[in-house]
Amino acid sequence: MRLARWRVTSLILALVLTGGFSSAFATTVVLRSSQASGQWDKVLAQAKGETVSLWMWGGDPQGNSYIDNYLVPAAAQLGIKLRRVPIADTKDALNRVLAEHQAKSHHGAVDLIWVNGDNFKSGIQAGIWSCNWANHLPNYAYVNPSDPLLTSDFGTPVNGCESAWHKAQFSFVYNSANVTNPPKTLTGLFSWIKSHPGRFTYPQASDFTGGAFLRQALNAVSDGYKNVPLIYSAASLNRLTGPLWKELSSINPYLWRSGQTYPQTSVELDKLFSEGQVDFTMTYGPATLTQLVENGTFPAQTKILPIKEGTLGNASFLGIPNTSGNQAGAEVVANLALSPNQQLIKANPKIWGQFTVLDTNRLPATYQDLFANLPKSSVVPSFKDLSRNANPELSAAWVGPLVDGWRKNILHAP
Repeated sequence: MRLARWRVTSLILALVLTGGFSSAFATTVVLRSSQASGQWDKVLAQAKGETVSLWMWGGDPQGNSYIDNYLVPAAAQLGIKLRRVPIADTKDALNRVLAEHQAKSHHGAVDLIWVNGDNFKSGIQAGIWSCNWANHLPNYAYVNPSDPLLTSDFGTPVNGCESAWHKAQFSFVYNSANVTNPPKTLTGLFSWIKSHPGRFTYPQASDFTGGAFLRQALNAVSDGYKNVPLIYSAASLNRLTGPLWKELSSINPYLWRSGQTYPQTSVELDKLFSEGQVDFTMTYGPATLTQLVENGTFPAQTKILPIKEGTLGNASFLGIPNTSGNQAGAEVVANLALSPNQQLIKANPKIWGQFTVLDTNRLPATYQDLFANLPKSSVVPSFKDLSRNANPELSAAWVGPLVDGWRKNILHAP
């Protein structure tokens, strides 16, 4: 019996590694789940023939490739046409949905959104999300329902209004060929910046990654995340951000181009890093680093900087607007994306490398073996190592005031 299980595990793992994992097999768990629930059978039947538009950030070639080459064919096996709609910012999708919501449309252009954080909260406040569906998906059985990363999204309760997709850990990335004695803490990084003028910068605070850097720096100057209340208040902002603006102002003259300009996005920062103009970049999606090194975009000596006090952690989700005319199809795609097969494929660093949201202890033994035997990245540590001392994300209400404060105190904008 053990030999047979080993053969099955080895065969599936080989298919995943070679990219030969068929879309037909990738739907197996979903089809089995449907047999356990007559209600889900109805959802599957209703979903057939629907076209589901997934709006997502288009700046990640690996993510785009995963959708097009794995999730789209798997959805087709269930009779659904999945259409990836690339966008520059998640707010573009929200703005479209808000306009359709105000027009009382029930056949909107957006069926699924890759979303989290401030964008999710904005949607909750505007009443645009379809809710009470995500925790009823068949593959939700493989999720730990008490996992804090999945029950709360930047302090906003999920409440079945979005389906977990993958986990992420904020990471500082450096070129070890140039940084031979890397700092071990964020305050140590600030000292390194002053000793190496022009070799570091960060994206503008309005960028998702730039905003994360701001929150990470706030934790550091506050002597740790435990001293920063997760729930926003104007009193906490006024009390804690003085040292933050002082620290960021002190490093400003030592940044790339003397802090006179900042990369507008994380993509621009990555370009500076790849061209050797700076020695550091940063990301909330370290999964992409393996391929960026292998294809020569990033230097071969690229490494993730271990931060002693830990870094921010969060999760990404798939949300369904209540303006969608393809609710059933969107639910089926979200369930498919949550399946052990798709989570396994997506976790492969040669495909996308995203950290699974599944509790592998809840999976059948064969899948536990498959996840345990995924190829290891030479660049990205395991999620267990990467998330050690993880800092919880601040509530989404912190995001806007911090960005405004950065513009006023660092950019000196009106």
